[in-house]
Amino acid sequence: MRAVVTTGDGGPDVLSVGEVADPRPGAGEVLIDVVATAVNRADTLQRQGFYPPPPGASEIIGLECSGRIAELGEGVEGWAVGDEVCALLAGGGYAARVAVPVGQVMPVPSGVSLVEAACLPEVATTVWSNVFMTAHLQKGERFLVHGGAGGIGTMAIQLAAARGAEVFTTAGSPEKLELCRSLGASHAIDYREEDFVEVLTEAGGADVILDNMGAKYLGRNVTALATGGRLVIIGMQGGSKGELDINALLRRRASVTATSLRARPASEKAAICCGVVENVWPLVAAGKIRPIVETTMPLEDVARAHQLMEDGSHSGKIVLTL
Repeated sequence: MRAVVTTGDGGPDVLSVGEVADPRPGAGEVLIDVVATAVNRADTLQRQGFYPPPPGASEIIGLECSGRIAELGEGVEGWAVGDEVCALLAGGGYAARVAVPVGQVMPVPSGVSLVEAACLPEVATTVWSNVFMTAHLQKGERFLVHGGAGGIGTMAIQLAAARGAEVFTTAGSPEKLELCRSLGASHAIDYREEDFVEVLTEAGGADVILDNMGAKYLGRNVTALATGGRLVIIGMQGGSKGELDINALLRRRASVTATSLRARPASEKAAICCGVVENVWPLVAAGKIRPIVETTMPLEDVARAHQLMEDGSHSGKIVLTL
């Protein structure tokens, strides 16, 4: 089958499309004919050699896809060959076919095309698991997400706003700030010109912060928390080692949690996917949440797609089609 292969760790130019062996579905797995996949920042880290797949997962890059079921593994029920689906993957998305545990397979939300559906699984499961299952964001609480114009940010803004939170976000250009406002952010903060800590402190502090920066924002995030606030760290774009002021946490009776989705057991991923189908997909079907696609390009342009991701000028998701 066609799949993205690498010639070693390095820049986008190590990526190309070649031929590899077709995967086979094991017991409890579904084989999907891939229609589209999406580029995630984790994909660029894997390409550079910094984020290897968990044991037993495909070495092919790609954490999500959409397509049609081609084959059912032993013991799989509730699905049929030909069903249109999207899926959360531990790897293997940049390919014509991928085998995935059935618990990570989800129906395509009503009103969403197969190509658009490719950019939903990773962001929807990340936001649902971290903001709602872990941090328990409630209606009326103040929520801050950094990088609001990115894939996770655009989903986080929409889902938090749809569930009644007051949404704050950071972004770095007038166009990105306007996009954030259009998606439901009440307060779009230009991080080049404004201090998000001052904005949140004046508002009473953030009840929940979703952060992908890590060390660079650690101290400022804690300062921006409200009493009882919850900081959830899901990335290290700003470094991996920072200083944590325990006294500041104690004064706020606050908490810091760091999570990763890819390496979780299949049972946990299945529970998260069930939560997404139950709580997020109805909002997508109702038009309250929409996929934000920056651009769509063929799989053969994967190197260009990775370069675009690393340039950081895009908004929403970059989709690769097969």
